Amino acid sequence: MGGLTEDPAFLATTFVVIDFEATTPKGYPAQPIEVAALALRYEEGAWTAACRPFASLIRPPAFAPVTPAVTAQTGLTVEQVNQAPSPAQALGALDRRFAAGKQYLLVAQHAATEANIIYNQREHCPALARIDLLDTIPLAKYVVPGLPSYQLDMLLAHFCIKQPADRHRAYADVDVTAQVFVRLVSAADEGGQLSDLAALVKIAGRTAKCNMPAQGGLFDI
Repeated sequence: MGGLTEDPAFLATTFVVIDFEATTPKGYPAQPIEVAALALRYEEGAWTAACRPFASLIRPPAFAPVTPAVTAQTGLTVEQVNQAPSPAQALGALDRRFAAGKQYLLVAQHAATEANIIYNQREHCPALARIDLLDTIPLAKYVVPGLPSYQLDMLLAHFCIKQPADRHRAYADVDVTAQVFVRLVSAADEGGQLSDLAALVKIAGRTAKCNMPAQGGLFDI
């Protein structure tokens, strides 16, 4: 492999692939109904799972019920999510996976979606909300230019990754997004397109909203 996977900063980072399924109630931000995460590290020339995968359903608030359209896409039903842990319980359990003093980056397909959900739920997951993100879409556009689109299904087809039977469930999407991310890193590394973690972040990075400087009022003194 090339310089990227030999970079000390890259080797010191745990990459946490994350995905949410959500309802989108009118007049409110998206409300999570499922979350999954898979932590990966690159060690001794290979990718390894840093810990057990995490997945949990999440009970949405009353103003954001599971609709027939959500059920049609995800397979999740009103009955399933109504018996699920609360956002505080589910996201709190995920948040406790992140150890103080370690270096993490979240990885997501169209990371703005995950970034917004995490920010809006930040009271339940303060550690998670402070982790910056990598977006597989700009990374894919840089590494494999010229595809008709950069939706996840197109990237799966390009890399000959099998479509999961439960596509649009959080863990299934995390699993295939992780495979896409690994293929993209491998291609960029072998082609010498990215020299180190800083170059990867420059192409695909997205700052967590909690890490953005606060905007003062126009007439603040």
